Amino acid sequence: MITRRPFFVGSAISLTAPRLAVGQTDALASAIQNLPQLHSMQVQRGDEVVFASAPNGPGLDRPANIKSCSKSIVALLLGTAINSQEIPSIDATLREVAPQLLPADATPGAENITMEDLVTLRAGLERTSGGNYGAWISSPNWIADALSRPMIAEPGTRMLYSTGSTHVLGAALTEAAGQNLLQMTRARLGEPLGIEVPAWVRDPQGYYLGGNEMALTPRAMLKIAIMLRDRGAFGSQQVVPENWISASTQPHGRSQFSGLAYGYGWFLTPSGFALARGYGGQIIAAHPRRNLAVAITSDPTRPARSGGYFGDLIQLLNGPVLNVT
Repeated sequence: MITRRPFFVGSAISLTAPRLAVGQTDALASAIQNLPQLHSMQVQRGDEVVFASAPNGPGLDRPANIKSCSKSIVALLLGTAINSQEIPSIDATLREVAPQLLPADATPGAENITMEDLVTLRAGLERTSGGNYGAWISSPNWIADALSRPMIAEPGTRMLYSTGSTHVLGAALTEAAGQNLLQMTRARLGEPLGIEVPAWVRDPQGYYLGGNEMALTPRAMLKIAIMLRDRGAFGSQQVVPENWISASTQPHGRSQFSGLAYGYGWFLTPSGFALARGYGGQIIAAHPRRNLAVAITSDPTRPARSGGYFGDLIQLLNGPVLNVT
C-alpha cells in the first residue's frame, strides 16, 4: 500500500528518509546545482519521498507545462479504453475506431493505421513535430492535416516522433469513449490519483491536443510515476490495467534522436527507467526494480536536447538517482 506523508519543500530543500545515506542526498543536491534549467526534482523510493527540491520555477504545488509528457498520459488512457472495450484491441484501425476522423483527401493507407501504430509513433506519416510543428498547428484542421501528409514509412515499422500521431490517437479515444480527453484524464487518472487536471489547448474542431501543452503540478507528476512503477496501481486501486503497463514498457521502436527504445508512449532506458519526456526537460520516470519514482520539471521555454540538457538529466537518473538505495 502506498502512503502519502507530509513534507516541507523550500526553494531548494532536500528531504531524506532515515535510511537514505547523507552522501546520496548530497550527491543529488550537488548534481542539480549544476543544472540551472531545472525547476524541481522529486525522488520517491517505496512509500517515502527521499528527495524533493525546487530551486527554480514556481515550486511543487503549481501546474507546470509537461509538454510531450502528455503523450504518455494519452497512452495510459488508451489502455483504459481497450480494457473497457471502448476500443476492441491495440490492432484496431482508424477506420474501425473513428472513421469520421478520416478526411476526404486522407493519404491512402491512413485508414489502416492501427492504435498501436499511433501510440508507438509508427504511423508512417510525415512528422508534424520539429520544423513542421508551426505549420501544423496553424492549419485549420490538425487531424486532417496529419492524416493527409505523405506516407514516408510503412505503418508499424519506423518510429517517427510526431505530435500529430498522438493527437489523432486522442481524437480517436474521444470518439470511441464519448468523452473528450480532459474528461477522460480527470475521470480515469485525476480522480483515482487525487490530482487536478486543468483544461488545456484544443484544436479548431474542439479536440484537446493529444501530446502537448497539458499542465500538472510536480506532485501530480510524481503520483503518475508511482502508479507506473507499481504496475498501474495506486494505493489499493488498480488505475490502469497491469497488463497494459507491462505492454507499455516493452520496446516497440527506437528514437532516432536519443537512441532510446520506445514502448506504448514511454521511453525506455538501458538502465531500466520507463520515462515520459517533454520539451525543456520535463520527466515522469519509474524504475520498478529499484522501487523508484521520479518527477522532474524544467524551464519549458528552453530546449533540452539529447546531447545537451536532456542528456544531463539522463546522467542524473543513471547516477545519483539510481544509486539511492
